[in-house]
Amino acid sequence: MNRKNLLQWLPLALFALVLFTPLRTTVLGGLQRGLLATGLWNANAPTPLAAPQPHPPVVPAGGAAYPHNLPLRTLDGRQVNLSDLKGKAVFVNLWASWCPPCVAEMPGIHALYKKMDPQKVAFVMISLDENPAKAQAMLKRQGFTFPVYFPTGPLAPPFNSNSIPSTVILGPNGEVAARHDGMAEYDTPQFKAALENLVR
Repeated sequence: MNRKNLLQWLPLALFALVLFTPLRTTVLGGLQRGLLATGLWNANAPTPLAAPQPHPPVVPAGGAAYPHNLPLRTLDGRQVNLSDLKGKAVFVNLWASWCPPCVAEMPGIHALYKKMDPQKVAFVMISLDENPAKAQAMLKRQGFTFPVYFPTGPLAPPFNSNSIPSTVILGPNGEVAARHDGMAEYDTPQFKAALENLVR
């Protein structure tokens, strides 16, 4: 094959490399992240945080009412429940390591996480990966340090979305303050201020 023919086939070979190998998620996520960063992809975070939506409460035995009973498992295997975060604003994000839009929005979520007071705002990054090792490998590779959990059963409303990424913002009493299905840029001064206002 001469050089001219090789140059003609190179774009197709690169496309196949991205589409049919594990590089697919990384490359597509990086492209989408670039579009988010430049503003060419308008993916604003939800802003109606000031008007929480009512949700019927679940009253656990011996505990105060909290509307969400969501059992989770940490990366190190500990069992926790979303209701343990009562009193904080909670940023819940459903994602998977194989999802390019999830990977694209994660740097913004991580930047926001590092700016928030953990005594007032909790981050619950719920991985939907069937193989937790893949999620852990991606987190390590990217250097993300936010808390990651795995569901231990079916996701109930308002977390049962048909698409990922999906984000639900909860107020201190578990009320749904905002919900967004799809990729968004969360690391903005406006979204940070709105999140902080939930716990003032």
